[in-house]
Amino acid sequence: MRLSIISFTENGKRLSERIAELLKKGDSKSLSKTEPLLFTKCEACKKNSAGSSVLFVEKSVGDWAKEQMQEKNALLFIGACGIAVRAIALSLTDKLHDVPVLVMDERSRYVIPLLAGHVGGANELADYLAGKTGAESVITTATDINNKFAVDLFAKRNNFFIENKEGIVKVSSKVLAGEVITISIEPGHGADGTGKSCLPSGIRLAAYPPEGFVDVLITSKEDKFNAALVLRPREYVIGLGCKKRKGIEEINAFVTKKMKELGITAAQVYAAASISLKSEEQGIVSWCNKEGILFLTYTSEELQEVKGSFTGSSFVREKTGVDNVCERAALKACGDKGKLLTPKYAENGMTIAVAKREWKVCFDEK
Repeated sequence: MRLSIISFTENGKRLSERIAELLKKGDSKSLSKTEPLLFTKCEACKKNSAGSSVLFVEKSVGDWAKEQMQEKNALLFIGACGIAVRAIALSLTDKLHDVPVLVMDERSRYVIPLLAGHVGGANELADYLAGKTGAESVITTATDINNKFAVDLFAKRNNFFIENKEGIVKVSSKVLAGEVITISIEPGHGADGTGKSCLPSGIRLAAYPPEGFVDVLITSKEDKFNAALVLRPREYVIGLGCKKRKGIEEINAFVTKKMKELGITAAQVYAAASISLKSEEQGIVSWCNKEGILFLTYTSEELQEVKGSFTGSSFVREKTGVDNVCERAALKACGDKGKLLTPKYAENGMTIAVAKREWKVCFDEK
């Protein structure tokens, strides 16, 4: 995730640089891949910006925010809430697609997640920044402040995509009213192997297929049942390799064609995977950011350890130190019990392989 931080004063600029250093240390497992990008609208800072990593924003704050949100960057405004609200107002979509937006005062007393608290991870980022800077995290999400089960956060932690976002409110309303909610899970994927004792209070497991109405249905199957909210697993991994400087348009067309052949969508993809040499390959990175997909990379040694029969290439081995990148990376990202669905396919300097991962439902909040 890229986090674009904008400040408006000298103090704000210094705080943004401090936050960038904290994020680069990467001592949080979930936030370790957060890349800070620093900007300022402070005229005094502009005069002293020679050699600085902080970029002065010439355009309006609203235009800057629109550009950053289109690139799927999370935003942190170091300044007044009003500035942030006005800047993002015309670029909002919905709670499943909005990027995380936070506000922090220049004295680092408070950090406030304004947008995408659960699915986008703004609440988690606010808590992390608060812990590192001594600020107070101001969380206003009802399920959080009442210490209740949050179904959208549960979906994110389990790598499920939400098929019908209107169902979130229906389920959350019942939770907040103290009512029991029912969850039906496709067989073979339930309750993380520890039994019903791991269920949060107020949740009851229902049979699958459900005999009547259930609040939450978790399945990869296309069967239709009466449920308030349907969650689908992100069960595919796309292994990628490419020559240098392939653009996002070319990467998108290549990957989209293969996904269409397999009958899957980007919403069903857990991650794209490649070798660490490609960790900053802009075409792949930009495509993953656009689709909201994780981009995982591994060293040649890690890929070489993956067991299986692969489409080897002496040329690839010479360039990367491993005989195959896309197939090995796809299986590596699947973890245990991954299955290769399609072998390496090459076209115009790009390679792709698709694997399917095993998925399980876990109610553990950690």
